[in-house]
Amino acid sequence: VQLVESGGGLVQAGGSLRLSCAASGFTLDAYAIGWFRVAPGKAREAVSWIISSDGSTYYTDSVKGRFTISSNTARNTVYLQMNSLKPEDTAVYYCAAGSINGDLTLSPNYRFWGQGTQVTVSS
Repeated sequence: VQLVESGGGLVQAGGSLRLSCAASGFTLDAYAIGWFRVAPGKAREAVSWIISSDGSTYYTDSVKGRFTISSNTARNTVYLQMNSLKPEDTAVYYCAAGSINGDLTLSPNYRFWGQGTQVTVSS
């Protein structure tokens, strides 16, 4: 089982990035996929998650209306479209796969993790 993130980078405030999380060794329908971020000096935060089998999604309040999570089951990939980026979105973003049961905002519920991708938003 492997998760590989890509798409991070440096962008100016107000800009956009699309993160990708490519999964191998399992199908998206079997797990929930979450995006977490770790900003300097802060705790890990659940940003968004998706259950591909039923389309359920979640967004933390600070990204609602700006970020969109989606999945492409044919490519076994989950995307996080991030628009209107703010400096406070600067963090390392991780995708993770976990059981669809339980609280998907909590990182212990996720079994598999990617290596992370850096997102830096300049003011």
